[in-house]
Amino acid sequence: MTFLFSEEQAQIRDMVRSLARKEFAPNAARIDEQSRYPEENMKLLAELGLLGMLTPASHGGSEAGPVAYNLALAEVARGCASTGVGMATTNMVGETIARFGNEEQKRRFLPALASGIGGGAFALTEPAAGSDAFGISTVAIPDGGDYVLNGGKAFITNGTCACVTIVMAVTRKEPKKRISAFLVEPQTRGWFAGKPERKMGLKGSNTVSLSFDDCRIPKGNLLGNEGEGFRIAMTALDGGRVGIASQSVGIARAALDAAISFARERKQFGRPLSEFQAIQGMVADSATDLDAAELLALRAAYRQETGKPFTREASIAKVFATEAAYRACHRAAQIHGGYGYIREYPVERHLRDVKVTSIYEGTSEIQRVIIARDLLREGSR
Repeated sequence: MTFLFSEEQAQIRDMVRSLARKEFAPNAARIDEQSRYPEENMKLLAELGLLGMLTPASHGGSEAGPVAYNLALAEVARGCASTGVGMATTNMVGETIARFGNEEQKRRFLPALASGIGGGAFALTEPAAGSDAFGISTVAIPDGGDYVLNGGKAFITNGTCACVTIVMAVTRKEPKKRISAFLVEPQTRGWFAGKPERKMGLKGSNTVSLSFDDCRIPKGNLLGNEGEGFRIAMTALDGGRVGIASQSVGIARAALDAAISFARERKQFGRPLSEFQAIQGMVADSATDLDAAELLALRAAYRQETGKPFTREASIAKVFATEAAYRACHRAAQIHGGYGYIREYPVERHLRDVKVTSIYEGTSEIQRVIIARDLLREGSR
């Protein structure tokens, strides 16, 4: 096994790190305070090919691959977590269309996603169906050359900023439930978006509910075959979970950076905090946690890139990285003492931003179920 990145991967990482430090980090607190979608950041990402990293070059993408993408995503999240979420969801949607879409769908949607004309949104979760993804109740009924979509979705990232949303809906209930995937455009009649959610963190990420009232979707917007929706969703979430692991590492590295800087400057009992073993232990534990988390995320990304099964590795990366990142952000706030609890210091924001990473796209509890089931079925690798 080699831990060396290719020249291209290293260049992408370094380029995005510089971009995030110069352009994203200085404005992250303002975006959070204003709960404002970071449109200017998304435009920069599009110009640099970072919204189509998992999309073929033949359809407007940069085709950089999962390893380079996860390196870039961690750096973007390190600068501005809300921007990282928009980038991640758009890339996930593009990758899913590239994998399961027909040629006409790819031509229509992939260049738009990669160029930043609109983000991508993924609508699986419903008010009564979160961890139980198969329990969705949104329905799509065939009617002539269309499907008629009725129901609602909850917590949809990029919901009002997307040029296309992948919507999962039930197309048959009996004798066996079938779920199908549809490409829904926001101007479609019968499509409605709720008000942006008021969230603890990731305040610059656009999160809304969606509702569909006799929303007519052309049959040409069926993604894959009828009944393949659940498989499409689970495949998309595998890659998405690796991305969340990388996001959480990026957020926590920003918190660790801030904690180290504060510990060097802040004095107590006539000495810098950095000279106290208790502080050194917290810094060391966070660095260890985050290095391990990054390696797990990159292992999963490498397996994805080389066509190997990676569902288990994606869940391992997500559950470990998100929980390790939360610990690191908590330690960073603790090192700051009372200053870690006020908004003037960025660790307060990092702690709020990182919390949801262990919830969305599959809670930590669900990841443990996935890992255990795969191990008990397949054994260790």
